Amino acid sequence: MSPQPSDLDLSALVSNASCVDDYDPNAMSVTQARHYIQQFLSPVSETETVAIKASLGRVLAVPVTSGLNVPGNDNSAMDGFAFRHAEASNALKVIGTAFAGAPFNAEIPTGCCIKIMTGAVVPPTVDTVIMQEHTSTQGEWVTLTKLPAPGANIRLTGEDIAAGQAVLARGHRIEPADMGLLASLGVAEIEVYRRLKVAFFSTGDELVSVGQPLQQGQIYDSNRYSLWGVLQAAGVEINDLGNVADDPAALEKTLLKAAAEHDVVITTGGVSVGEADFMKQLLAKHGQVLFWKINMKPGRPLAYGKIGGAHYFGLPGNPVSAMVTFYQFVQDALKHLMGTADLTSPAFKVECVNAIKKATGRTEFQRGILFKDGEDWKVKTTGEQGSGILSSMSRANCFIVLSEKTGALAAGAIVEVQPFQGAC
Repeated sequence: MSPQPSDLDLSALVSNASCVDDYDPNAMSVTQARHYIQQFLSPVSETETVAIKASLGRVLAVPVTSGLNVPGNDNSAMDGFAFRHAEASNALKVIGTAFAGAPFNAEIPTGCCIKIMTGAVVPPTVDTVIMQEHTSTQGEWVTLTKLPAPGANIRLTGEDIAAGQAVLARGHRIEPADMGLLASLGVAEIEVYRRLKVAFFSTGDELVSVGQPLQQGQIYDSNRYSLWGVLQAAGVEINDLGNVADDPAALEKTLLKAAAEHDVVITTGGVSVGEADFMKQLLAKHGQVLFWKINMKPGRPLAYGKIGGAHYFGLPGNPVSAMVTFYQFVQDALKHLMGTADLTSPAFKVECVNAIKKATGRTEFQRGILFKDGEDWKVKTTGEQGSGILSSMSRANCFIVLSEKTGALAAGAIVEVQPFQGAC
């Protein structure tokens, strides 16, 4: 029986691909490629302490446990009157008021109640709160016109969070609501994994940076801006190394410097059959890199491996293909390396309102527009799906994921979608 990828060193797989059953770099499925990449990822271990206001998007390195009850006391869920439920049949004398932050601490004699505001501490000698709309008052006396159940409208001590309760787990990525939650516990700082350091650059003599005039046969380098956007959304530390010409010395210098100073290096271009092979030669010389032809559209060529201690991803030069391969392979790898516990991205099935052209045999990620139609969510394609149509990515808000076995679909078919917002 052949060893599985988890049992192999990356260098062994690079030098002897036949040691794994069914490993074919010239016909790699999307699922297989994701699986192989995951085998060789280890999260960063270094941590740092950050203030809550600086914690958005950071990944917890140490779980957070509550040191107090939330709420800290039984308190009123509304404005009204606090009373003993057993005395509700008679008019009650109002002897004082409890405010949020200013409790009523005196005794409450038999036949009496207090007025109470939302959030105010409920005295221990009463057991129910009635909203003021269900009462009738005359002077200092109140009559209950619609009796609530015993214990109604009281938020109990520790009802939200109990002291000693685990609140946020290691590997949790901090969202805005978490920041408020931590503040409610009196937590001012948390320990998080350090930011992942990611460098990227484009390759190709035909590429020109924005702001420079185009000469005949040249195009503007859009990949670096798309990558900057998706990496910024991922919450990593970004270093844009620009566009590097097809010059072996320049490519080697840039590649080695990037690998020495970063956790991840991403390039676009130079990994397809027929392209200048300087990058492939350099990667073979300095790294342990696998070159795959992924059974997908768009985005067939993909390279993954290690250069020194840095993970390397070689994406296609085509702008749409570069974005699709980033979302499908690099994104989850970055989450894993950042220490994120939950790597799942949302996907669900909806009706596609237009027909889709597709041949069986490979996975396709068509660009789609998810929209609300009455009470139902539906999707439509952005139109022509050519891999050179970058505007299709700009118009889209999701991928329509079509499996290898799926062929052409009629309008009204149920398809799987991956929303972009959840993919970041």
